[in-house]
Amino acid sequence: MCLGIPGRVIEIRDDAGLPMGKVDFGGVRKDACLAYIPEIQLGDYVIVHVGFAISRVDEEEALKTLEILATMGDMVRQELATMGPGMEEPAVVSDDGTPPTGAFGAAPA
Repeated sequence: MCLGIPGRVIEIRDDAGLPMGKVDFGGVRKDACLAYIPEIQLGDYVIVHVGFAISRVDEEEALKTLEILATMGDMVRQELATMGPGMEEPAVVSDDGTPPTGAFGAAPA
């Protein structure tokens, strides 16, 4: 299954001429390519599909969607763990190496 998941852009950088950013998906942060929406700004919400931000979305709609996805639990956690470039390795990581928290962090024990 492939999902386009909303997240908030928390970092924008140039990576060898390619616009990249870190996107926060309700506690899970991962890198995404921003090439398809070059006008994006810090704090904007985007829809990310297989590691690419494909469109901008308003904050209210993004938060509603994240709330709905949070109720889906493990299914969304698994999708976040494998989406994007380098799918052989889980993509869900935190900035400091600790397990991610929030709606899409580690599954409850």
